[in-house]
Amino acid sequence: MPLDDNTGVYYEVHGSGQPLLVTLPLMASQVEIFGQAAKPILDGYLSRLRERYCVLIVDYPSIGRSRDIAPQDLTVERVCADLLGVATAAGFNRFAYWGYSWSGAVGLQLATRSDRLTALVIGGWPPLGGPYEGILQATLAKQSNPEPSSMTILRNKAQYTQWEHYYLSMLDWPEAASVAAIACPKMVYFGAEGDLVEAGTPILIASIIRESRATLERQGWLVHEFENQGHGVCVLPDLVVPPVRGFLDAVL
Repeated sequence: MPLDDNTGVYYEVHGSGQPLLVTLPLMASQVEIFGQAAKPILDGYLSRLRERYCVLIVDYPSIGRSRDIAPQDLTVERVCADLLGVATAAGFNRFAYWGYSWSGAVGLQLATRSDRLTALVIGGWPPLGGPYEGILQATLAKQSNPEPSSMTILRNKAQYTQWEHYYLSMLDWPEAASVAAIACPKMVYFGAEGDLVEAGTPILIASIIRESRATLERQGWLVHEFENQGHGVCVLPDLVVPPVRGFLDAVL
């Protein structure tokens, strides 16, 4: 599969049908990055999607076979432009987007900055009340010694500073007004025990989504809570894909 010359993003396309961009926890170089143990996760998603959806997966940002992005260049504007650009390179005009955790937060940005999304699915991130400042503080605290899970993906320690630049670029984002204006069908899901503590900073995810559930549902969100699951629920395709697939099938 090709490397998009315009964005430097390596991507793969699987299946046929409705265009669907799926980001984290999937990557185009999934097995190359994580080893054979990660193959069932990739296969678990694709086997449940590709007979109805044309699934685009990418190595992003600056991972796998994609080209490097200078850490200071990883702004909200750059991320959205890159993902829209690689979607164009894959032949997608309008498409559904599905992302988890950081990529879920990115989906909110795409949906509020582009009219190309036919549906939005975000997991493990609150559409309202997102803990952006907390994540920024945790990122700053971990820069000198990123956790091993981050270094499995990143190419070097210096690259970890990209998260500082990303979150700084969006601290003035008008979240409430922007999210209220999202017009496409939208779903959010999360593990009921999905609150985190990063570098000593509480990062409330499940609690915030639960508290804002009534407001989200009034705005048209389908909210799905996975009982007895934490933030790692995204690596359980047998559990996660069926309800998301049901949502996508219904709205597309």
